[in-house]
Amino acid sequence: MPEMSLQRRLLGRSGIDVSILGLGTVKLGRNQGVKYPASFTLPDDRAARELLTEARHLGINLIDTAPAYGNSEERLGTLLKGERSDWVIASKVGEEFEAGESHFDFSPEHTRLSVERSLRRLATDYLDIVLVHSDGNDEHIIRDLGTLEALANLKQAGKIRAFGMSTKTVEGGLLAARHCDCLMVTWNLGHREETPVIDQCHRHGAGVLIKKVLDSGHMAEQQGSVADAFAELFRHPGVSSAIVGTINPEHLRSNVRAAIAATRKPG
Repeated sequence: MPEMSLQRRLLGRSGIDVSILGLGTVKLGRNQGVKYPASFTLPDDRAARELLTEARHLGINLIDTAPAYGNSEERLGTLLKGERSDWVIASKVGEEFEAGESHFDFSPEHTRLSVERSLRRLATDYLDIVLVHSDGNDEHIIRDLGTLEALANLKQAGKIRAFGMSTKTVEGGLLAARHCDCLMVTWNLGHREETPVIDQCHRHGAGVLIKKVLDSGHMAEQQGSVADAFAELFRHPGVSSAIVGTINPEHLRSNVRAAIAATRKPG
């Protein structure tokens, strides 16, 4: 038995069980154009495999990736060979990162192409979760571009199990909660503005994944803030999981310890 193991929560009405911490994998595939406080070198395959093994040992079953994360999807397709049933894989559509810059395409045609490409890269015949990687124009994407409808059709076809949106605005999040299986929203001790979106998701049965819970690493120097963030966040019944992006196994263990302690606290 592992010395510590994370709780799991349902991802809204999707029927998918996710660990309360998920592993973000941008640092497996991309170190350009990122907003972390320090530069880093991409880990080699051995280090990446050891990180994934440690994550699984700690009870993490959720992996977050995206086409915009460099070659993260391709690497995961190789690293997770033979382990597909052990993981809930979340990927995205809409954002591409090429030649050091992001560009966006939310058309139904590109949405379908992107999902099929992710399936090939990840060496799987289904994706558990697919999110729209918003450029900030959340409401326009939802109302006018047909992206969510394309994802709904892919779900109907069995290519994905749940779909939703990684939103950037409160208004967009409130609207998306009515149309999606799950959302990814920003929340941390310095940014609580999107709490109404979490409330709305809970009312409508949509799962919630949290991004930037540790402020993209900028919280690391603040004593006690990681534990405080997890304690406050996981009190909300609408929160399914928080994504932490690290390639440092000790940082991962520390975050897991803090999350376990937070969920054991009364109240």
